[in-house]
Amino acid sequence: MTVVNRGALAAVAAGAAALTVAAVLAVLSRPDGPVGAEQAAALADPTPSAARSSTGGPPVVPGALPDDPAVVPPVRLRIPAIEVTARVNPVGVDKGTGEFDVPPSVDRVGWYRYGPGLAAETGSVVIAGHVDSAEQGRGAFYRLRDLAPGDTLTATGEDGIERAYRVVAREEYDKTKIPLERYFARDGRPRLTLITCGGPFDAEARRYRDNIVVTAVPV
Repeated sequence: MTVVNRGALAAVAAGAAALTVAAVLAVLSRPDGPVGAEQAAALADPTPSAARSSTGGPPVVPGALPDDPAVVPPVRLRIPAIEVTARVNPVGVDKGTGEFDVPPSVDRVGWYRYGPGLAAETGSVVIAGHVDSAEQGRGAFYRLRDLAPGDTLTATGEDGIERAYRVVAREEYDKTKIPLERYFARDGRPRLTLITCGGPFDAEARRYRDNIVVTAVPV
């Protein structure tokens, strides 16, 4: 879950205020809209091997997860720029909705286990998380939209190895128009794809309209 600074003791109030101002200025200096779309598209193969599911959700490869020791699941994700340290659970697709089956606890994120693992030499490693919840509050990816090209993050694999990535793109799509075949592709250059909800909240449907997508490449 995103760590929130709730203030400091009176003895260090002045220092805390200065840090707060610096943090606000840093956020304001970041680009407001989508950035790096061309870079993200260039990482993907123009003829991806994965196809969308019939429901329009994440691409699903039939059959069980391959018993391949080369598949390294991510177990921990750390993003210093937005103060995130989250456990990663392997997930698939919700059979009822056809959508990415994100962990119910908003302080955890989910790795799409039918896609590449961290040791893969090609393809998109997809990790998705909640932006927030009416019951649980802010999710691990609450501030995902604050990430900008150049920010770094670390994904730790089940093998204990920490792998560093650098953000190259942040995009926003209407959920009905997101090019899932690009972000769930097994081919193209190796990359890490982070996804959460964004845009206006539809109170009647009880869901956000958009998806925020951040693309990062190995350092």
